[in-house]
Amino acid sequence: MKKRVIVAGFGLMAAVVMTGFLVVWFSASAQDAIMKRVVASNVGGNEAVLDEDALHVVLCGTGSPMPDPDRAQACAIVYAGGKAFLIDSGLGGWDRLARFQLPVGGLTGILITHFHSDHISGIPDIALNSWASGRHEALALYGPPGIETVAQGFDLAYSLDDGYRIAHHGPEFFSKEGANYQPVVVNVPDRDTSVTVFEEDGVKVTAFRVSHEPVDPAYGYRVDYKGRSVIFSGDTKKDANIAKFGQGADVLIHEALAAHMVRLLEDGLEHSGDRRAKVMHDIPDYHATPVQAAEAANEAGVKLLVYTHIVPRLPNALAERVFLRGVDGIRSDGVTIGYDGLYLELPAESEKIIEHDLR
Repeated sequence: MKKRVIVAGFGLMAAVVMTGFLVVWFSASAQDAIMKRVVASNVGGNEAVLDEDALHVVLCGTGSPMPDPDRAQACAIVYAGGKAFLIDSGLGGWDRLARFQLPVGGLTGILITHFHSDHISGIPDIALNSWASGRHEALALYGPPGIETVAQGFDLAYSLDDGYRIAHHGPEFFSKEGANYQPVVVNVPDRDTSVTVFEEDGVKVTAFRVSHEPVDPAYGYRVDYKGRSVIFSGDTKKDANIAKFGQGADVLIHEALAAHMVRLLEDGLEHSGDRRAKVMHDIPDYHATPVQAAEAANEAGVKLLVYTHIVPRLPNALAERVFLRGVDGIRSDGVTIGYDGLYLELPAESEKIIEHDLR
């Protein structure tokens, strides 16, 4: 008897669910009501990053030029003192920023470490969407000499698109100035010095040289605000400047290429006659391994090391374990494999590093 009651109960429940499904499937008003709820839940912004009593860092791209469905190309954003700076802007970065509902209308500028495609290919998407979100001035692009060429190229390539949008929506919405790029050349004269790129309202950004030859110059950046600091290595092999100019920083966000894993990719490609084996052979000499990045973090005395620009792809826990091989012996604590959506909150005048997951 009890079994019959249970079966009958399940049957009634199934009937209710099916009835509800059919109502939604065939009722335009029910569909619209659901869609309105979906839109409401996805409109707005992550206002926590605008709190001016902390330094906020969000990774919006932790991948590389190698295809990775889980990672956009190089992209991070820092919010501090009412300012917002992107550090590089690779393909897919805007998708992540939108998904995490991060505000970009007040974007102060983009700090570009170097001109490899995976560090600049997402700039037009950032430009368009920050413009639509309320940026009225030209988008400042800070970078090494050559940034003028990049800015002019984007200006030219998107000039027709910009014109269409201004004509369609009106200059009151899309200001003509907001369509432009403003290149800001950062000259770091030698490896022994750092240069102040920006200093306002307690926010200080400095640039220094790193080693990514034949890319020269390539820069790392440090951001300081209210006693908190984060350093970005950019793309580099192990470089003493990370420790020199990152000394005492709270967080080091350092690129990492696992040479022992890339070597396996090279062997596989070579065995199959794929000419890209040469790429795998060449790239380890201008990137740092996870172990070398851990050494740099120790030398700089940072509290937290976060890996980014991950090479190769890490599809599962086993791959992550192989990637980190040897790191434990160098740095047993304060190490994180970065991911798109990692948000680090550094409260002012504190030693706390609060990790959030925006995924």
